Amino acid sequence: MERAEAYGFSGAMSGAFLLSCLLFAAVSRRQRGPYMDEVFHVPQAQAYCQGRFLQWDPMITTLPGLYLLSVGVVKPAAWLLGWTGSVVCSVGMLRFINLLFSAGNFYLLYLLLFKIHQKNKAVSGFQRILSALTLAVFPTLYFFTFLYYTDPGSVFFTLFSYLMCLYGNHKTSALLGFCGFMFRQTNIVWTVFCAGNVVAEKLNEAWKIELQKKKDEKISSRKGSFSDLTRMLLFLVKYLISPKNLVTLTALTWPYIILVSLFFVFVFVNGGIVVGDRSSHEACLHFPQLFYFLSFTVFFSFPHLLTPTKIRKFLLSLRKHPVQYSIITVISLFLIWKFTYVHKYLLADNRHYTFYVWRKVFQRHELVKYLLVPFYIFAGWSFADALKSKSIFWILMYFVCLLAVTVPQKLLEFRYFILPFLIYRLNIPFLPLYRQLLELAFYILVNAVTFYLFLNRTFKWENSDEVQRFMW
Repeated sequence: MERAEAYGFSGAMSGAFLLSCLLFAAVSRRQRGPYMDEVFHVPQAQAYCQGRFLQWDPMITTLPGLYLLSVGVVKPAAWLLGWTGSVVCSVGMLRFINLLFSAGNFYLLYLLLFKIHQKNKAVSGFQRILSALTLAVFPTLYFFTFLYYTDPGSVFFTLFSYLMCLYGNHKTSALLGFCGFMFRQTNIVWTVFCAGNVVAEKLNEAWKIELQKKKDEKISSRKGSFSDLTRMLLFLVKYLISPKNLVTLTALTWPYIILVSLFFVFVFVNGGIVVGDRSSHEACLHFPQLFYFLSFTVFFSFPHLLTPTKIRKFLLSLRKHPVQYSIITVISLFLIWKFTYVHKYLLADNRHYTFYVWRKVFQRHELVKYLLVPFYIFAGWSFADALKSKSIFWILMYFVCLLAVTVPQKLLEFRYFILPFLIYRLNIPFLPLYRQLLELAFYILVNAVTFYLFLNRTFKWENSDEVQRFMW
């Protein structure tokens, strides 16, 4: 990092943290007590603060990583600063833990952008800082910086694990992956993703050697015709059934293999992936979740994915491959018809944006969910097109992880899309500066509207005197 870039990054991070502290103070003044899922998280952390480690709220569905870390930070800080009484492990103190995670996420996002795009000399330090700032204030994640939720910590440990994986520190990466798993069980998918990075790199190297052997430079490891894809799949099967190759891959990924094995032991002993209340977290094959994620990604990455050039390229592709797109359309319609699930929370809880998205869009008419298929196909094409700089093996590995982390979820919840979105966004090419500024301005606008509604547009339910607030 050059000195000017270091100063610029320090200034951006300090400024963002200061503004976050001011916003944190405003949120804490308006909402002093626990809100939404905080009514479970805060008392559990406070029980741990008082040394009651055997106490557990059965309504909590995640492992106790957030509470253990909170106690490990707050108690020593209270001892050093001489704090006693109710201020220790108060709602405000616990929420402040996520403000620290948010600063850590900013730094990790910058380091990941630097590492992933280090070969692109055309990217300036200012662009890296701007992209890191933009992702640090990504609305769905940034909102939960100010509440005591698991999301900021979950993202922190997963991004840290990914960074260590890219630098080849796989034992450290697996250890950090375990920490992420302790915040949210589905983060085990991103441990598999880290292992997949190693495997994809080896596969890509072997594929290039295969091409050189056959002296066929026209076949690319990134894109090609259907016959090229068939040839590549045959190569993949041949490579993975080789004992020598399996031994090599195992030697490289054994820390991840151990962690994934421990995960399966946990699932067997626990009787499932969810701890506590399982009635509202049933796994199912909810394939339209992939379509919702693609729509979510287009919405938050429209400067990247929704451009006139992209639309023209898509229409050209549509004209060139009508049969393939027709098959994709039929499959999409079938998946929506047979595998659409509507969670009871989605229909009942009018504090979340998803409630209004579902009511205003999908419940307008029974045919709406089918009429959106052309947009889903464009979103999927644009999504894949943005990743064309990555190897086909990396794309395949990411897509498998994306399916694993989204499809089993019955509830449409934007928080479940945070990590797959960030990893996608980190790996696509940088935009021209004016589009980066547009993306940042859009995120700031969405955050401003979200916090205005949360702080000022409160309402009450008929059967309750508690103040309700709009949120993600």
